[in-house]
Amino acid sequence: MFIKTLAPQDHLISQLVPIMAQASQILLEEYQSYCAGCEFNIQEKSDDSPVTQADLKVNHFLLKQLATVTPELPVLSEESDYSARAEWKSCWMLDPLDGTKEFIHERDEFTINLSLIENNETTFAIIAVPCEQLIYIGYTSQLPYKYSISRDEWYQYQIEEHALEAPIQIGLSHHSKNPKYKNFIEPILRFREVERREAGSAYKFCMMLEGEIDIYPRFHPTSEWDTSSGQSLLESIGGGLMTLDGKPFQYNQRETVLNNGFIAFKDQYSKKIAYEALRDSGILD
Repeated sequence: MFIKTLAPQDHLISQLVPIMAQASQILLEEYQSYCAGCEFNIQEKSDDSPVTQADLKVNHFLLKQLATVTPELPVLSEESDYSARAEWKSCWMLDPLDGTKEFIHERDEFTINLSLIENNETTFAIIAVPCEQLIYIGYTSQLPYKYSISRDEWYQYQIEEHALEAPIQIGLSHHSKNPKYKNFIEPILRFREVERREAGSAYKFCMMLEGEIDIYPRFHPTSEWDTSSGQSLLESIGGGLMTLDGKPFQYNQRETVLNNGFIAFKDQYSKKIAYEALRDSGILD
């Protein structure tokens, strides 16, 4: 849970929050225009995934702002050229619109993801939720903050004990048809009630921070900019995001930016349940 607090006295946070608030406003206005039926450009990239004028507009804005704040750091963005990334020891990782398909289907569960990568590890992360006017932000080594743009109020995370009798909340993408998800949930149902929470994109990581999801399994590929911010914020509260064989993701250190499947968990109790279910499900056989 988050409790109200004073604004953090941190230079990087102070610099980035106004920038992310403005980026959120840009994206929100693009979404409102799209939902109103205004002329709107949507294209297909080489991998057949969609990219909209909103992706590109937010990307352009944030690249310009980050060059001012940290001119020494390159940006590995989904919507920019990152062919030189093998030479980068440190960089920003950016997804200017995580959840483009949610955006196109007029679901407000899309985010802006920004994280700082240093020696293949995420050390700082931000997830902004434009439609809720919220920004989740913090260092991997400290409890994260939440900032309400509309209220100009700050909150900090407070760790709570897991309620042992509560249902296990499983985060899934909308209309998940892969039988692996059903197989994963079945072992948990043998001893606990399960509640399915369907949502799109990195928004599920925000739901985990808010206590609305305990475990988020993913059995199809994502990209590094989809997971870096969420992993960092979860690690900062005692949770995490790991490969199916239990290793934390590292970033900008492989030939591809594609991730394989993962398990994200809110705390160590949820991690234990998740990996026991994974073992008992036969998914890895």
